[in-house]
Amino acid sequence: MTDQSQPPTAGNPPQTSGLVIPPDIQTQFGALIELIKGSESMNNEERQYWVNILPIMTPDQRKNLEEILVSEKQQLAAIDAKYSKQAEPAANQTSPEQTGEKIRVKKQEREEIERMEQAKESGKETDILSQIQAL
Repeated sequence: MTDQSQPPTAGNPPQTSGLVIPPDIQTQFGALIELIKGSESMNNEERQYWVNILPIMTPDQRKNLEEILVSEKQQLAAIDAKYSKQAEPAANQTSPEQTGEKIRVKKQEREEIERMEQAKESGKETDILSQIQAL
């Protein structure tokens, strides 16, 4: 089996190099084989299982499998399209200078909060020392 260290995406299709597809099955079920190979919801073991049982499946079962795989492909394409449209304006809105300025502002805010916390801690230490000395 191949290692799928990266999840499949539109730019990174599923890795199917470990599949064993007999030529007669490829010829007989070519379109369905391509859908199985392109499925992002299966690993290679599952793909091999479906390839192996294709010849013994009924026509209705093969049709159902095809409908499921086509639906998956369409839904994933719609999701990819939706997120690429959302990501495009966001990428165009923030320039590197704006990003750098945001980082500097956040750093200053964190440093200010840190100073305030240190002052509080120092005040608490002084109070505790005063209470200890009063004993």
